[in-house]
Amino acid sequence: MNGKCCIINKYLDHRGWLFAEKTKCLPYHLYCFVLLLIGCTNKAPNEYDLKQLTRIDVEVVKADESYKEAFMITDKETIDVVRNSIKQVKWEPNAKSKMARKEDVKATLFFKYDKNMPERLFEYQIWFNQSNDRATIISNNEREGYGSLDKENAQTLENILLNTFRTNGVQ
Repeated sequence: MNGKCCIINKYLDHRGWLFAEKTKCLPYHLYCFVLLLIGCTNKAPNEYDLKQLTRIDVEVVKADESYKEAFMITDKETIDVVRNSIKQVKWEPNAKSKMARKEDVKATLFFKYDKNMPERLFEYQIWFNQSNDRATIISNNEREGYGSLDKENAQTLENILLNTFRTNGVQ
């Protein structure tokens, strides 16, 4: 060896395979591996924080079970009210459920983790139960699954999602 970093002496072993003799290049290779590993990690956490909710897309279901034109909720005060209602949902994670009818509203919640990363989306199918004034929610987030919302928060959520739809003039 001539003492230079990263000189690899190659030899053939008794089977004819090529192998390299250890030299002083281990720190350089380790440094490159660590940089590659850091660069390939997913920065978005597995769980979301409701404080990072930035936007809600709402699609209301028509009588023929098709969706009306979607609208966005971006108003900070309205998002805060929805955030507080969603916090009150009693979730049953990993629960599989099937409803007898199509949801009343499909809401897509947008969470922004980092300004340099795309938003993470979670979809909620929401049924407003007129018989008990509660809401049933199915989330595509496995950590949430199936959930129910008490009377007060269900009414608040229904007023925001359905009345905002009506006042926006979207039909």
